[in-house]
Amino acid sequence: MVVISVEEISKSYGERTLFEGVTFGISRDDRVGLIGVNGSGKSTLLRILMGKEEADDGRIARANDARIEYLAQEPELDGETTALQTVLDGAGDSLEILRRYEQACAELAERPDDEGLVEEVARLGAEMDRVDGWNLESEAKIILSKLGVAEADKSVGAMSGGQQKRVALARALVRPADLLILDEPTNHLDVDVIAWLEGFLANRTSGLLLITHDRYFLDRVTNVILELADQTVYRHRGNYSDFLQAREKRREELQKKEAKRANLAKKELEWLRRGPKARTTKNKARIQRAEELLTTSYATHEQSVEIDTVERRLGKKVIVVEDLVKKRGDLTVLDGLTYRVDRRDRLGIVGPNGVGKSTLLDIIADRLQADSGVVERGETVAIGYYDQKAEQMDPNMRVHDYITEIAHRVPTSDGWLTASQMLDLFLFDRQKQWTYIEKLSGGERRRLYLLRILMGQPNVLLLDEPTNDLDVDTLTVLEDYLDDFSGAVITVSHDRYFLDRTVDHLLVFRGDGVVEEVPGNYSYYEEREEKARREEEKRQRELETQAQKIQDKPEPRRSNSKKLSYRERQEFERLEERIAELEERLPAIDQEMVENATDYESVARLDEEKQQLSAELDESFERWMELSERAD
Repeated sequence: MVVISVEEISKSYGERTLFEGVTFGISRDDRVGLIGVNGSGKSTLLRILMGKEEADDGRIARANDARIEYLAQEPELDGETTALQTVLDGAGDSLEILRRYEQACAELAERPDDEGLVEEVARLGAEMDRVDGWNLESEAKIILSKLGVAEADKSVGAMSGGQQKRVALARALVRPADLLILDEPTNHLDVDVIAWLEGFLANRTSGLLLITHDRYFLDRVTNVILELADQTVYRHRGNYSDFLQAREKRREELQKKEAKRANLAKKELEWLRRGPKARTTKNKARIQRAEELLTTSYATHEQSVEIDTVERRLGKKVIVVEDLVKKRGDLTVLDGLTYRVDRRDRLGIVGPNGVGKSTLLDIIADRLQADSGVVERGETVAIGYYDQKAEQMDPNMRVHDYITEIAHRVPTSDGWLTASQMLDLFLFDRQKQWTYIEKLSGGERRRLYLLRILMGQPNVLLLDEPTNDLDVDTLTVLEDYLDDFSGAVITVSHDRYFLDRTVDHLLVFRGDGVVEEVPGNYSYYEEREEKARREEEKRQRELETQAQKIQDKPEPRRSNSKKLSYRERQEFERLEERIAELEERLPAIDQEMVENATDYESVARLDEEKQQLSAELDESFERWMELSERAD
């Protein structure tokens, strides 16, 4: 069933055309990812589909009785209601039927002989079965909890912007819909929540249309990609990986067509210059064909971003943090963290929201003071801090002036580029360079902010959630830029793909001030965590089985002798030596894992050795304690 059909729609703002002649349809079987460069009109297109904004031309048709649920990038919520009330109010028909059913049941309790009420209760009960509304409130609480909203009874107005977005997302997920439209649902969600949302959406049977820059998410959830480019929409069947292959093939075919056209146009132009007589019908047709060849082009005008700056020289000493302690009220954020930043560091920082990841960056950047501990910065260090808020952005400032505040030109590998040229490379044409920042989209502001950071020629980059609001193409070029960046990069991110591409070791914030350094990229860490979880589950099952056997086993006869036998005394001595060896080897393994962080095979081998030796140490120590007690 086609839920929504779009025919020849167009949208412009003044002289700027976002898209024109766009046609596509979405059915209940489609799981669509909408991608495109920031400012190309993705969110505008969603608003047009929802009737919240008018198209200049074209037609949009929706299936009769089709239920479409929409999550805006900046949802509007009633701040006076609680999170749970907000989600239940979004349940629509299900909630209304539940309320009517409860009211009918209350009336039936007072008038049990009323046959009309008996029939009404039965009818509403059948409706509840149809919409699966019996567990509505418990499902709402579960979804809120999974999305990281722990206080379901807290008023929405008292929540942060990120928490409010999660409440709005929960409301969209609870409400039954033939088509669910989500604008940037993964922004500001931590990794575990994104993984849960992936599974939840993958198991839905209704249609889905979403904007996200999380490429793993697109790969695992979508089966159709709509690409907004060249002021039109290209439809690609398959997930994001399939789309990349199809787009490359499309570009190759267009390049072949353009080469063929250019070759024919060259020959026809030579013919025209020879001054052919236009008296015959044949010559008139050829002249018309030549003119068409000269005016037609298959060359794409795809927007792309290029970043090519030269960072300042960086000395041997970069940044050293030693024994950092930081608390927020009763919450311990950092508890004795020590870390040394090297010149080519590629460090990722991960963990749930609110545990202190951005706080650490603020301390490193000297925006915030630790309660105790030391932060030493080398004399040549020039920090570029790409934070989440971009607080220094004045909406009343022009785009060009915002960049020239930092520098009028910047050195590149090929010479110098002016601020205006750099803005061109970042997709801000000459007209847009003199517009006000307030008129830019959220993604365009983030791209402009990134350019401002790079114009300062930093040699240490602190990136706090760089993937939020940046389009996929810009992220790809940023990743390529970081490959060649000769300074240090420290990244806080929930984007698993970005972390896999840009970091080689992690700081994992566990909460309560506990921070663990883990070698390898995010995928390695994820595999390690899953392996540890399975081993812990296995250990718990074995302990439960052993406990049951002990409980069922008859009590053995106690020996009168408590002394150790000769063999036990030898075992006791060997255990002491082996425990000492294991306690010496385990820290050495940790050091080797850090030194070989980029060699994933070595890291995996060392990690497996560490797991085996840790288990042996536990068993040896337990046996040593048993023999020690008897020896005493």
